[in-house]
Amino acid sequence: MQHTLTIARRQFRAYFDGPVAYIVVCTALLILGAFFWNTFFLFGRATAREMFNFLPIIMILGAPAMTMNLLAEEKRTGTIELLATMPIRDSAIIVGKFLGVLGLYAVMLALTLTYPYSVARLGDLDWGPVITGYLGLLLQGGAMLALGLLASSWTQNQIVAYFVGASLCFGFWIIDRFIVFMPAGVASVFEWLSFDYHFQSMARGVIDTRDVIYFLSVIGLSLGLAFRSLESRRWS
Repeated sequence: MQHTLTIARRQFRAYFDGPVAYIVVCTALLILGAFFWNTFFLFGRATAREMFNFLPIIMILGAPAMTMNLLAEEKRTGTIELLATMPIRDSAIIVGKFLGVLGLYAVMLALTLTYPYSVARLGDLDWGPVITGYLGLLLQGGAMLALGLLASSWTQNQIVAYFVGASLCFGFWIIDRFIVFMPAGVASVFEWLSFDYHFQSMARGVIDTRDVIYFLSVIGLSLGLAFRSLESRRWS
């Protein structure tokens, strides 16, 4: 556990030692603010609901940008082999990297609190859906970051890792849009696999343990596959 937390702290600090954190976070906040405030006054009531609709779309591109260098760059530079010579388990590397990037995402979410706070100053905001919506954003964002980390474990090229990660995130987000073209039995399965299907109930203020378990399962499976991918270097 100590090694995991050490790697997590190192990864979190590394983001702010370079331009990645500032570029990704600032860009995401600016885009979110532009879309949110351009549509806010159309509803005629105090609500932060549109923020919860826009941010997951932004994270389809933002999450892979945060994760593309986590393992791909380590492989390219050979520092992953240096870690392998230390008494550190591969699982500690994977979990530590994930916690580090999750910390960056949590900082970004904390900065978005200025939007619902501003809305509350303009009207009577219901904070219940806001709180559950943030829980949904944390879980869904964690799942996207885990997918991005998985993509980064498959290659030494950051650009390839970015596009693979973005494709995975986009696929899980949009998959339920095609259920109208599918047979009923198959449609329900694809709907259940969709990020948006599980997130929307939280954005409405409802916490269903099945939705929480779903996102945690995606995170766990993605990290497990990333661990196997990292471990496979020992077989070659």
